[in-house]
Amino acid sequence: MIVRFHPHALERLAERGATEEEVRATVLGGEAFPAKFGRSGFRRNFPF
Repeated sequence: MIVRFHPHALERLAERGATEEEVRATVLGGEAFPAKFGRSGFRRNFPF
C-alpha cells in the first residue's frame, strides 16, 4: 500500500511529535477502527 501525505498532514506531524515512519507503520500494521464520514482511523502504541 502506498501512504501519501498531504502538506497539512506533514505540518501536523511535527506539532504532534510523530514521524512519517511512525505514521506509515501505524497505517500498515496498526489497529483499524471506524471514523467519521465512512473513513477509517488507525492506532498503534510505540514505546518511548
